[in-house]
Amino acid sequence: MFAYQIKKNSLNNKTILVTGAGAGIGRQAALSYAELGATVILLGRTVKKLESVYDEIIAQGGSEPAIIPLDLNGATKQNYRDMSATIAQQFGQLDGALLNASMLGDLTPFAQLKENIWDEIVQVNVKAQFLMAQALLPIMQKAPHASLIFTTSGVGSQGRAFWGAYSVSKFATEGLMQVIADEYENSNLRTNAINPGATRTQMRSSAYPAEDKDTLAKPEDIMPLYVYLMSDDSVAVNGEVLKAQ
Repeated sequence: MFAYQIKKNSLNNKTILVTGAGAGIGRQAALSYAELGATVILLGRTVKKLESVYDEIIAQGGSEPAIIPLDLNGATKQNYRDMSATIAQQFGQLDGALLNASMLGDLTPFAQLKENIWDEIVQVNVKAQFLMAQALLPIMQKAPHASLIFTTSGVGSQGRAFWGAYSVSKFATEGLMQVIADEYENSNLRTNAINPGATRTQMRSSAYPAEDKDTLAKPEDIMPLYVYLMSDDSVAVNGEVLKAQ
């Protein structure tokens, strides 16, 4: 595991947006950020799941989170602009954003990849990330130190048979991260990507249904890197793809 030692209250007074916050890594990141002092904005498509995370944060004594229900497959540019305006109105600035939500799609031979599945994955994993980041940049520039984190995968740097559109989308994610990182180098904004590795999530189960889940890291096990990149300890890290395991 990444060896960063998490410091209590290391995210005090930070406002952090987490997408895909209703389950898996996004849920755990939201809980961890809140536990360390951040006010968390929970974004996802299933309100019930977001409300459950909200309740957990309140129960553990965290600052009251905000909830933004949004389906990345159907959201428009105006939806993202409205989201950014709401965050600016309520919080003034955004110190961090973890763009964690992704769609796996079908693992299938490339020749059998359906166009509609391709379109959905590109929409959620690429276009939505582009529109989200573009909308968030103005309010992130208002923070003293802002951290934008994309989520990638091992198949985002080395293509793999049958991973088709998902693999291509993660190549694009890493490219998007690098472009933003280079454009905003020497500014208050740093941009990086995390490869979480094999982690016990529903997406992993969908990709490897026969795998022994007990051999996998749990979301809480990989949080040191997620916390490090959101904390001011990482202000000099920019344009990197980092492995959580």
